[in-house]
Amino acid sequence: MRIKFTHSYDNIISLENLLEAWKEFRVGKRKRKDVQEFEINLMSNIISLHRDLADKTYRHGGYEAFKISDPKPRSIHKASVRDRLLHHAIYRILYPFFDRTFIYDSYSCRIAKGSHKPLNRFRLFVNQDSYNNTRTVWILKCDIRKFFASVNKVALMQILDRYISDQDVRWLINQIISSFHSMKPTIGLPLGNLTSQLFVNIYMNRFDQFMKHSMKAKYYIRYADDFVVVSHDKSWLQELLPKIGDFLSEELGLNLHPDKVSIRTIASGEDFLGWVHFPNHRVLRTATKRRMFKRIEECKNNKATLQSYLGLLSHGNTNKLRELIKVF
Repeated sequence: MRIKFTHSYDNIISLENLLEAWKEFRVGKRKRKDVQEFEINLMSNIISLHRDLADKTYRHGGYEAFKISDPKPRSIHKASVRDRLLHHAIYRILYPFFDRTFIYDSYSCRIAKGSHKPLNRFRLFVNQDSYNNTRTVWILKCDIRKFFASVNKVALMQILDRYISDQDVRWLINQIISSFHSMKPTIGLPLGNLTSQLFVNIYMNRFDQFMKHSMKAKYYIRYADDFVVVSHDKSWLQELLPKIGDFLSEELGLNLHPDKVSIRTIASGEDFLGWVHFPNHRVLRTATKRRMFKRIEECKNNKATLQSYLGLLSHGNTNKLRELIKVF
């Protein structure tokens, strides 16, 4: 029996929740001009937002668009402080509920599931299925093409409606989902909204459940739009691939990236989450290495940046790289 979301609309839009959401939202942003301007009349702004939500006169504003390289070019869409505050208020109520519905091996944008955990889980799966490297294992690796830009909003709302019966909560969520317009009004979520991170996990949970329960993929890991399946049976992985493509296309309107699908042995090295994995070790991907040294050169006097990269490197075979970084 599917569990139901029991929080009310009033819980989400309450002044208490909006104030708590503000505390979380402003972390690391207090020097930004738009945040400072909102904070000058903080209570007045929060009360105004609460009143608009209570009266259902709230309408989401537009987005400021800009591009980043992370490392590939991405289009980010930034909402106003007022709207982003509401995103946090919604997120802090919805996330704890929906996180319970996700499979263990979904890792992107989840509390206490940093990027090192899927790396260690991947190593565990390889060791288990290879009987500690005594038999060959194969890795099916896939990437979803234009992930955020391809999410079907109608299908997403249908998934959310299965859990949420409160019509007012549905109305509010729809205000957020429908606020972004790309080439097609019913397709695409903005990279930049906190709620988008949760919504894509809710969306992809249908695929995760399909993989675990219908396809019986015991050794399956997903991180955002990247996922891997580990198996000693290459022919099973070859048979699985078209079924994956059909489900994603027919049920979620998503497509695999044709240039980023592979089936190879772990012995030949598998590129996953910035690392190249081998049976007994992993090394940092060359592109990740170049990006890291470029960033360090730009912030060479920033100890926090250096410590961050030293922490990253601690998860692989990187003794020489760590020594090089300590020189900066």
